Amino acid sequence: MSRYGGNDLRGSKGEAQYDTFSQQKDENLPPKQEYNGPPGMDADGLIETNYDKIVESFDDMCLKEELLRGIYAYGFEKPSAIQQRAIQPCIEGKDVIAQAQSGTGKTATFAISVLQKIDASLKQTQALVIAPTRELAQQIQKVVMALGDYESIHCHACIGGTSVRTEIQVFQTNPPQIVVGTPGRVFDMINRKYLDTSKVKMFVLDEADEMLSRGFKDQIYEIFRTMPATIQVILLSATMPTDVLDVTTCFMPDPIRILVKKEELTLEGIQQFYVFVEKEEWKLDTLCDLYETLTITQAVIFSNTRRKVDWLTEELQRRDFTVSALHGDMDQGDREVIMREFRSGSSRVLITTDLLARGIDVQQVSLVINYDLPSNRENYIHRIGRGGRFGRKGVAINFVTDDDKRTLKDIEKFYNTKIEEMPMNVADLF
Repeated sequence: MSRYGGNDLRGSKGEAQYDTFSQQKDENLPPKQEYNGPPGMDADGLIETNYDKIVESFDDMCLKEELLRGIYAYGFEKPSAIQQRAIQPCIEGKDVIAQAQSGTGKTATFAISVLQKIDASLKQTQALVIAPTRELAQQIQKVVMALGDYESIHCHACIGGTSVRTEIQVFQTNPPQIVVGTPGRVFDMINRKYLDTSKVKMFVLDEADEMLSRGFKDQIYEIFRTMPATIQVILLSATMPTDVLDVTTCFMPDPIRILVKKEELTLEGIQQFYVFVEKEEWKLDTLCDLYETLTITQAVIFSNTRRKVDWLTEELQRRDFTVSALHGDMDQGDREVIMREFRSGSSRVLITTDLLARGIDVQQVSLVINYDLPSNRENYIHRIGRGGRFGRKGVAINFVTDDDKRTLKDIEKFYNTKIEEMPMNVADLF
């Protein structure tokens, strides 16, 4: 078996930095070391932390009583490593770049920080959180609302695929104190002057490596330049390539950096295996053989293309296997229904693209299958981080063909991990 118009910025984060941001070209970036591995997997430089203060208890963070109640009601008992380090500087108003492994509580890190700093009596938007996908924005909104359950704070998900008229009505009748959204819809609401950023004091970029990549970078800057000059910026991601960090210098002149060197990215708690499948066309039969193992728990299956997600879903359903599919071509309403069913447990096997690789916390997921290995090695930790979240155990199974062997070795080297051949008794691991 085998990531546009408003006020010009002033001060330390002002207009002079626009040229740096907008004109920065790849050729001006530090040269990368020569790398002959698979495409999209070029080596990154090393990045250093400059902050080591640790607060080991939520009780010692001087949080509002209502917020503390929300944290404990959510089920948190002790802050995770990134929460112990990053919440305090965020609350103190410092610019922060925080990097930690998927599933270690990054969302709650900035959610707690934002909720602590929001003035519930001021009915204006005070924090703006940007995420790369609609699902992640909705997930963040849910976490913020749960943690803020004992506070009168309005958090709104401003995402594409929903009614613009309804969106406008929200901003006109009940302006949210916290807006979590995707770049396109957020900028549209700012540009139409329904989303007022004049009182925004915190600007959070989740999955910052994705948000500052080629697709989103200019749009993020155009949103950013509508903010007050005193804006606090918080970036979070599991991976933070050097070229992305170079971009951040344009609007974060002296940030707190809480970073993990790439070789220190750990996958502790996740057992990783590979199944050698000699030919691509044999992967389907191998997956069918594994199906009973999948349904012991909940599983996410990753494929690299939307077309293959659709094909794989159809083939499995044709063989009477119950599976759901999710990718970016689907209608927003359909995507919400599928995620709701999967979170509730009524759907147990979800096939998806890297759309879901970042930030979707489905508590019950303990198995991830890479039907295709990711074309970008940094997505590997985002994918398999769906299992084993925040100290829980998980299993990752990678389908590997002859053509994938080099990619697998590259992933092992990058994460300083060992991926073993899958044992016959894999069901016993759950």
